Amino acid sequence: MAARQPWYRVLYIQVLVAIAIGVALGYFYPSAGKAMKPLGDGFISLIKMMIAPVIFCTVVHGIASIGDMRKVGRIGVKTLIYFELVSTLALVIGFVVAEVLHPGAGFNIDPAALDPKSVASYVTRAKEESFVGHLLAIIPNSYFDSVARGDLLQVLLVAILSGFAIAHMGAAGQKIAGAIELAGKMFFRIIGMIVKVAPIGAFGAMAFTIGSFGLGALVNLGYLIFTFYFASLLFVLIVLGAIARVCGFSILRFIAYIKDELLIVLGTSSSETVLPRMITKMEALGASRSVVGLVIPTGYSFNLDGTNIYMTLATLFLAQATNTHLTFAQEATVLLVAMLTSKGASGVTGAGFVTLAATLSIIPDIPIQALAIIVGIDKFMSECRALTNLIGNGVATVVISRWEGELDRDQLHAALAHPVDFGEEMERVPA
Repeated sequence: MAARQPWYRVLYIQVLVAIAIGVALGYFYPSAGKAMKPLGDGFISLIKMMIAPVIFCTVVHGIASIGDMRKVGRIGVKTLIYFELVSTLALVIGFVVAEVLHPGAGFNIDPAALDPKSVASYVTRAKEESFVGHLLAIIPNSYFDSVARGDLLQVLLVAILSGFAIAHMGAAGQKIAGAIELAGKMFFRIIGMIVKVAPIGAFGAMAFTIGSFGLGALVNLGYLIFTFYFASLLFVLIVLGAIARVCGFSILRFIAYIKDELLIVLGTSSSETVLPRMITKMEALGASRSVVGLVIPTGYSFNLDGTNIYMTLATLFLAQATNTHLTFAQEATVLLVAMLTSKGASGVTGAGFVTLAATLSIIPDIPIQALAIIVGIDKFMSECRALTNLIGNGVATVVISRWEGELDRDQLHAALAHPVDFGEEMERVPA
């Protein structure tokens, strides 16, 4: 049995301490807090630098190693069905909580008095992302352009095509798959090195957030923030909790199992920062490698539960805050539009705000300049979106693996009961 690490070398404790120091610095010395922004940005950039090659290697090798293309298609269909059902439940929960708690009641805001310049960039991006344009944007300019740009959907498209091609190449394809596996191991080793500086990144990101927006933003729109966190908690404990129980595990134990990753996400406001670690941890949890290699990368674009909750809840909040009455038909339209605009948004900070702007641009009754009300606190809600997205994708991986009959239940219960340190596990890659 390996010797227990000293408490000060445990990653989640380091991140917790870093977040606390970042909050204190940003609060007491705002200028110094703002100056820490490069630390957070630098860490996220280092991780994002590795996301595309890790996803490419994982998906390609996963498809190529399965061999049976009917099985790949079956897993893909099951995954998309599950994503659509759970994502819709997330949208409904955000909708219901907003209708019951009325977070925007009493604001009585005149949209004409708001400054549209503060949301102009988001509105422009939202208008540019039409449905047809979004579909065409999935196709990269060249084979290597997808990896170079780091666009998740483009990487997925190229990786899936490559995986299918390699699977049909026989012995030559197996040699290529072996080379991709070795490359993947190198990328995972690099990720393991980068993650060691996660506390520095969390410190910089949190210091900048508090230094820039202050705790006052939390007080001014505190009820909306509380409502969103409450809705997300309901979704995780009730919806994902029920799904986890049906699959034979506890959602609370699962959350404890991925606590390191959750704290990194809390500090950086981006679920992408822990994508490679989640791949490794889901394998160690007993989920099959083939399922992990397909579900986790796909979920980062198509299973954004936290973003879905945010979109319906924030839309109704803005309607309530501006005294905009929505008919039942308009509310149904919000749900339908949100189901479309939420797909394809990655886990990067600010993606949820862009998709919200896209939703409002299709529903003209709610003045789009009303986004200015929440632009100052979106950063605080971005953390909750990313946390919920991460938990949802982890649960989805276990569910699909069980659905395929490829979940090692003994390993699942053993891993949840006795979590281990994954500091050195990052050099592995799904085979």
